[in-house]
Amino acid sequence: MNKIRNAPILFVDETGIHVQGEKHWIWTFTTPSETFFVIRKSRGTKVLEEVLTRRFKGIIVCDGWKLYLRFTKKLQRCWAHLLRESKEISEKYEEAIPLHKALKELYESLTNALDHNPPPDIRTELWQSARETLLHWIQKEYLEVKVLKLIGKISNGFYYWFTFIINPDVEPTNNRAERALRPQVILRKILGTLRNDKGTSIHERIMTTLTTWEQRGLDCLKMLTARLAC
Repeated sequence: MNKIRNAPILFVDETGIHVQGEKHWIWTFTTPSETFFVIRKSRGTKVLEEVLTRRFKGIIVCDGWKLYLRFTKKLQRCWAHLLRESKEISEKYEEAIPLHKALKELYESLTNALDHNPPPDIRTELWQSARETLLHWIQKEYLEVKVLKLIGKISNGFYYWFTFIINPDVEPTNNRAERALRPQVILRKILGTLRNDKGTSIHERIMTTLTTWEQRGLDCLKMLTARLAC
């Protein structure tokens, strides 16, 4: 828990899960070397406050869910989410085609430029240029409601799309958290619902342990067998 709370960069995501037939949320808090799961009824800020506390100083990589901005201003919005959504909208509305193309080209140009690990002054130039490019596209006139909604989402997260440019260790997508949640989505389909609070607590601890072992390259079966033999 302390490693999660003290992480300089933390990937966070949540997805629905049922406990005794009622809607809950399973949250994942992950770094490259550890993952922590909790299951709560809430999808609100109080879960972040409980797990991370208000003393958390790191950068959170996340999707566009508004609760993260209520918790901290040190964010990196997920470009994978943004590009998936812009692609889907561009396939339905012609006016969104240039927007999606521009977003994709901007993202690719930035990631290509950062592959060479440029010095801080170049990163600052890239950051400023990227902001100007994004501002150009969100200030254009759009008519379709779905496109306007996307523009609103981009605008609301304007200050948090380019954290990864200035901070070399920050990733531009939340893929780490999504990968951590993927087995939970599969288990959700298999289990249907968790049965009680005790089972929920056990599920949290087992999945936290197994996922962290896997991240560290450990043999989960051997580790679990050794623990049970103690």
